[in-house]
Amino acid sequence: MNANETLGAREEFLTFRLGQEEYAIDILQVREIRAHEPVTRIADAADFVMGVINLRGVIVPILDLRMKFKLPRGVDASTVVIILSIEERLTGVVVDAVSDVMSLLPEQIRPAPQLHGSIDSSFIRGIAPVEGRMLIVADIAALLLAPGLEPEALAA
Repeated sequence: MNANETLGAREEFLTFRLGQEEYAIDILQVREIRAHEPVTRIADAADFVMGVINLRGVIVPILDLRMKFKLPRGVDASTVVIILSIEERLTGVVVDAVSDVMSLLPEQIRPAPQLHGSIDSSFIRGIAPVEGRMLIVADIAALLLAPGLEPEALAA
């Protein structure tokens, strides 16, 4: 395999922090990164649904990934909202901080061990040990399209 074939096989990921962990998501699903801003709350929404924002005329639900992953809620100066486009639907996810953009070869992503914890491991695509860090490569589409996260269920 030559250098061009190796580069073609790489995938690009946006990395971000939640608590002490670093996650990576497919950059092709990222529409934009925004500063954290106030949201309009939705009555009776699930705990991890912060509310909605008006993004250039589109109403976008904002989900708190800290709450979704059963971490304590927390917002500070580095908190950001990643606007994702999944199946032509915009959703914002609140994360502690965005780290960087990283290219990974498929063989760098190792299968995730089966864990019995607070996050459903079906949302984890794998683990990538990179530069002394352990990146949790998340399948953000599977997480956001999980039962109970469709738009009509977010307010239930």
